[in-house]
Amino acid sequence: MKQSILPANHPTADSQNTMEQVAVMLYNPDVANINGKIELRQNLFSFLLEGQKSVQYAGSQVTINPDQFLLLSSGNCLMSEKIAAPGGRYRSILLFADNKVLADFFLRHPQAPAQKKQEAPFLVFEKDAFLINFIESLGFILASGVPPSAELRKVKLEELLLYLSEHYPEKMQGLRNFNDETDDDLLIRQAVTANMYNTVTVEELAFLCHMSLSTFKRRFARIYGTSPNKWLLEKRMQKAAQLLKQGECKVSEIYFELGYENLSSFIQSFKQVHGITPKQFQLSN
Repeated sequence: MKQSILPANHPTADSQNTMEQVAVMLYNPDVANINGKIELRQNLFSFLLEGQKSVQYAGSQVTINPDQFLLLSSGNCLMSEKIAAPGGRYRSILLFADNKVLADFFLRHPQAPAQKKQEAPFLVFEKDAFLINFIESLGFILASGVPPSAELRKVKLEELLLYLSEHYPEKMQGLRNFNDETDDDLLIRQAVTANMYNTVTVEELAFLCHMSLSTFKRRFARIYGTSPNKWLLEKRMQKAAQLLKQGECKVSEIYFELGYENLSSFIQSFKQVHGITPKQFQLSN
C-alpha cells in the first residue's frame, strides 16, 4: 500500500524545501480510499464537506460525517475516505499547522490548566453556523485561483483557533497538553488492543507504531511471547467462537465483522485454530 506524506513540501521564498507553517488545500479524490497510510508532518484540520472519513491511530480511531470536522495531531495514521451514496463525491478542505504555530498561539492566549490530559491524538468538532461560514470562506479563497499568501493563511488559522478556544476551551486545552512521546511497548499494546478485531494488517500496525515491520515483530514477540500474526489469529478466532456460541450471528456475518474479505479465508483460519469449521462448531454447541 502506498504511503503518503502530508503536507507535501511547499517551497517558500526563503527556502525551496521548507514546509509552510500554515497550508490550506482542497482534497477531492475521485475514488474511495481504504486504510491509506498517512504520515502527518503537521497537525491537520480536516473539514469534511461530502462523504465519510475515518482515521485510525495506534490506540484509537474516529469516523466523522459532513456535520463534523477533525483536528488531527501530527504522526502516523491510517485514513479512509468513502463516498456516501451512488453518484456522490468525497470533498474536503485541509488546513495544516505546524507545532510552532500552535505553541505560539497558546503562548499568546494562555488558558486555565485542563482538568485532564488529552488522551486521543484527535479532536472532533460539530459544525455550527460560524464554522460553516468559516469553512466556506476557505473554499472561496481556494476557488479564486490565486494562492493565498502566508499572512492570510495565518490569519485564517488564528481566527479558527480563537473561536474554538472560546467555545471549546476544554478540548483546546487538551490539545495543548497532548504529549505524543509514548513508550514503545505501551504504544504496541495500545495498537493491538484497539485493532484486535479490525481489518488492520501487521504491516499497518507497525506503521501506526512508527516502526519498521521487523522492529515491530521483534518487540511484539518480546511482549507477547509469540508472533503478531499468530496472536491476532488466535484472538480473532476466540471472538468468532464466542459469537458462534451466542447463536445470534450467522457465519456469513461473523467473518465480515472480524475483518475477513471472504468467507472461505475465514473458514480456513477458524479450522486452523479450532480444528473444525465454524458450522461444525456451531452445531456442536
